Amino acid sequence: MTPGGGSGPMKDCEYSQISTHSSSSPMESPHKKKKSVPKRKWEVFPGRNKFFCNGRIMMARQTGVFYLTLVLILVTSGLFFAFDCPYLSEKITPAIPAIGGILFFFVMGTLLRTSFSDPGVLPRATPDEAADLERQIDIANGSSSGGYRPPPRTKEVIINGQTVKLKYCFTCKIFRPPRASHCSLCDNCVERFDHHCPWVGNCVGKRNYRFFYMFILSLSFLTVFIFAFVITHVILRSQQTGFLNALKDSPASVLEAVVCFFSVWSIVGLSGFHTYLISSNQTTNEDIKGSWSNKRGKENYNPYSYGNIFTNCCAALCGPLSPSLIDRRGFIQPDTPQLAGPSNGITMYGATQSQSNMAAATPLLQSEPSINSEELPLPGKTSISGPCATLTLGQPTPPSSMPNLTSDSGLTDIIPLKEEHEGHQFLTPEEAPSPPGMLPSGSPITHSHTMHVLSLASQDSLHEDSVRGLVKLSSV
Repeated sequence: MTPGGGSGPMKDCEYSQISTHSSSSPMESPHKKKKSVPKRKWEVFPGRNKFFCNGRIMMARQTGVFYLTLVLILVTSGLFFAFDCPYLSEKITPAIPAIGGILFFFVMGTLLRTSFSDPGVLPRATPDEAADLERQIDIANGSSSGGYRPPPRTKEVIINGQTVKLKYCFTCKIFRPPRASHCSLCDNCVERFDHHCPWVGNCVGKRNYRFFYMFILSLSFLTVFIFAFVITHVILRSQQTGFLNALKDSPASVLEAVVCFFSVWSIVGLSGFHTYLISSNQTTNEDIKGSWSNKRGKENYNPYSYGNIFTNCCAALCGPLSPSLIDRRGFIQPDTPQLAGPSNGITMYGATQSQSNMAAATPLLQSEPSINSEELPLPGKTSISGPCATLTLGQPTPPSSMPNLTSDSGLTDIIPLKEEHEGHQFLTPEEAPSPPGMLPSGSPITHSHTMHVLSLASQDSLHEDSVRGLVKLSSV
């Protein structure tokens, strides 16, 4: 309305809504902790491995030879498809580059599958499991005294009538399963350990052996295929222009022939050796150590062989693939709530970490004493205790037979506050609000004066004074 109007000027009242979420109350800590991002298990993996793609790819730390393998395969195959396949497809058949492409992609797929997968790493024992296992071993072998070390810890199991020893791994704190071994390069126990292959940058074990075998077998075919058709290309050109002119016209063929010639013997030989191992159901580790004999009648016959070459090959190459025993991409579980440490002489049992942090950040919880029903001084006894514990929700209220604290006259009769303690300042409930959730709104203590217990000079000053009421305040 205008100032000239009949009624007095009226101003619009603006009210601002108080946000209880954004504004910081005096009970909140001024320094808010940042929300910690949980770590995944591959980030704290104890073995010597490297992980990529958020734990999906697992390799050994020494991967230099693996990159050399990739370069040799990619360069040799690339030169073959670029310089030899156009001439061969025109002079002989277009099927040559097609077959070469199929072999190339199969080799690369099996190589990456072998290098990037979990070979069958066994999880290490937790501290509780390791302590329990050590206790069982000590009971079985007897406790040793002095510096005497007991003999190697082993267990014996019977597999197909053959006694197999299970060795104890001092690094992983477990008894290794049959055919498992500890890799010194990766620092892991690997199930059905075959060997550590630097050419693939990983261990070869139960979960990637079939892919390793298919890799070296297909690489043998690819090497022989490239070497044979490179020689064919040089011979066909030399028939037209001569041998020297053929080499000058296709220098890449010379490089391919040299690489394939020096590598085909080792690759083909390795493929043949692993074909023998698969047919007899052995591992490279067992064959080198001479653990088993192929003859069934001998004492150290192989208990893992099915006695048939075809069955052994099917079991190694076509059997079900076991799942990984290590949860690489799983989150580390947070610690369970534990007992909080004592604060200012007050022990808080069953308190969570957030509650103890709130109590540490709140000045009222540290300085202002409250009343605990279990520690109330009884008439006829001397109160020598320090600050009382906090009266939390759910505790029993004082009996009705005791004096009522809500009466100001009753308090002044027992304790003359203003006359005896003029130098001390006492806060009223309006001046010092209680923390939220600590005292109910209808509690009698909220209507009474808040009293502070002064520090005692010594326990000798409290004697021969009987408590006549519910609360007695002592001062020096």
